Amino acid sequence: MTKHDLSLFSAVQSAEAIQNGRISSEALVEACLKRIEETDSVIRAWAYLDASVALDQAREMDRIRKAGRATGPLHGVPVGLKDIVDTNDMPTQRGTTIFSGRRSETDARLVEHLREAGAVIMGKTKTTEFAFMHPTDTTNPFNSARTPGGSSSGSAAAVAARHVPLAIGTQTGGSVIRPASFCGVYGFKPTQGTISRTGVFRTSVSLDQVGGFANSLEDIALLTDVISGYDQSDPASFARPRARMLEAAQAEVPVEPNIAWLDFPFDDRLDVDTVEGLDAVIDGLGGQVERFSASPQLSDLINVHKTIYDYEIRQNMAEISENHWLAISTEMQSAINRGAEISVTQYEDALVVMASARSFFTEYFNDFDAILAPSAKGEAVPLNAGHTGDSVFCLAWTLAGLPCLTLPFLVGQNDLPIGVQLIGAVEEDDRLLRTASWVQRSLNAQEQQGE
Repeated sequence: MTKHDLSLFSAVQSAEAIQNGRISSEALVEACLKRIEETDSVIRAWAYLDASVALDQAREMDRIRKAGRATGPLHGVPVGLKDIVDTNDMPTQRGTTIFSGRRSETDARLVEHLREAGAVIMGKTKTTEFAFMHPTDTTNPFNSARTPGGSSSGSAAAVAARHVPLAIGTQTGGSVIRPASFCGVYGFKPTQGTISRTGVFRTSVSLDQVGGFANSLEDIALLTDVISGYDQSDPASFARPRARMLEAAQAEVPVEPNIAWLDFPFDDRLDVDTVEGLDAVIDGLGGQVERFSASPQLSDLINVHKTIYDYEIRQNMAEISENHWLAISTEMQSAINRGAEISVTQYEDALVVMASARSFFTEYFNDFDAILAPSAKGEAVPLNAGHTGDSVFCLAWTLAGLPCLTLPFLVGQNDLPIGVQLIGAVEEDDRLLRTASWVQRSLNAQEQQGE
């Protein structure tokens, strides 16, 4: 048995050590529970956590291994679930008192994948109300006066605080990438349709996508491999083979990648330290980044996103808003009211533009391996700002269904993390992860040369 703090182990390390019998799942879960006990009174990442249930799962995984039975790629590894992901053995409350104590009869499809892989479902991490804009009380592990971002607030914070090595989030605007950036972890939203949304609370059938959080590129790749798969009940899911993410994250690029940077009109929202950090990243990549001005049509995609989102929120929230209007936040009420002002024609026109954007990017990535972009405008905003940050730097990519990855490369003027976003081609997530690995190695080499 190792004397190291097991909560600091990566998911890849933990799975290997458990399968080889060097550590037990029970010991790993105990280490994570100890970490939670020590820090969560301030961070408040968890909406539901039952230590006895988590330990029972861990002991069962240990029993299976000792019996010589098959083990999965996440055997005995703890994972947190955003509190909009259904499970049949713990509540899913969607960040609202309206669904306090709510239990589903079935697991979400991605939870079935996690259980099949041997993962220990630790509990539910806090989300903003209905995974929209109204903040929860979770704080940033780097500074308790700052937001962890949203809507996947608890998942990002739990991974950053080493409560769990992996956690599930969702993104409809920027709800994986921005919190990962604020909390200094890896966040990955793969190509839309890679991961099933069955059993995940819906706000937008066109835009909702599933992703995850980890403390290394390999870990986020492994998690995505496990929860990916075709699901005929999800209209976005595609019946084609998925890229092998972990293999890609560990691979060398065949040639140095070509990377694009697009200047948008809203780049003036970026904090000065973010601009300086991103310029340093571009310089550090040795001429592999080409800069272009985004066309007016590309810049307008953020408005197209808003039209679709508000219209579909109103549709999906219809029953809840009719029965619980006064229990819904003003942020959600405003979105529902905005949706009521959008005509069917305006909505259908926006869907046409979305399809056109997806076609455009399919062609665009014939020339580039990735697009480099901000993950957020800067460091995590203060809690007293009353919101979880600006998602504008994620909206176009989410609208287009592109795989998006944020890497924890930068530090701002207040010593808080700032992420760097890489965006790839649809269903070429493996190419994006190979490119990210190259970027990571290249910047590390630059840093070492400068020491």
